Amino acid sequence: MDSGLGLNIFTLLFLTGTFLAALVAGLGGFAFGIVAAAVWLYILSPLQTATLIMGLGLVMQAYSVWKSRHALHWRRLTPILVGTALGVPLGVFALSHADPRYLRLGIGAVLVLFSLYGLWRPTLKPIKARAMVGDLGAGFLNGVLGGATGLAGIVAVIWCQLRGWAKDQQRAVFQPVGVATFAMSAAWLGGQGSVSREVIRLFVVALPIVLGRYVAGAQVLRQTR
Repeated sequence: MDSGLGLNIFTLLFLTGTFLAALVAGLGGFAFGIVAAAVWLYILSPLQTATLIMGLGLVMQAYSVWKSRHALHWRRLTPILVGTALGVPLGVFALSHADPRYLRLGIGAVLVLFSLYGLWRPTLKPIKARAMVGDLGAGFLNGVLGGATGLAGIVAVIWCQLRGWAKDQQRAVFQPVGVATFAMSAAWLGGQGSVSREVIRLFVVALPIVLGRYVAGAQVLRQTR
């Protein structure tokens, strides 16, 4: 599809996906990549989609994490971050070398499964013990998935729920884990020269929309609390 940013179907889909993703992320503090990927994958390659999600997600989530930095629980975060650091290189390798058709199918399957999980939301006994191995494993899977798709927080969100933590405690874990995953993945992609000029151009176009809609969504969320 023609990726020129004139008045065409590409521009409409790209800007619509960007707007909706930023608005949802501003309201919920999560799901930017999920909403964006659902639209962008129709017009962009998996590599372009993941790179944009990483860059824009990093910009949005980093500010939120900075504001809540005093609430971060480093004993909870550290093993998940270590696992993530180990998983990201494998995910980025898959993103850079796998067949884009299979990546599209894989990302689509992840989106469907996570949506079903969110609707079903099974009631499971919380994991209360200090599950160090589980934290490392969840971080590793989060790193692999985030590096391969840009969906940097899905595994972390599910794991936080399984741990039985309160919502504020969950947010204080999955948001910084998402930021770290975005940053590490972007660094690996940039280091191997996988960030194209086209992606940089789209990033510049999307950034004002993302910041404006994210701030607006966050203000609505604060007013409703």
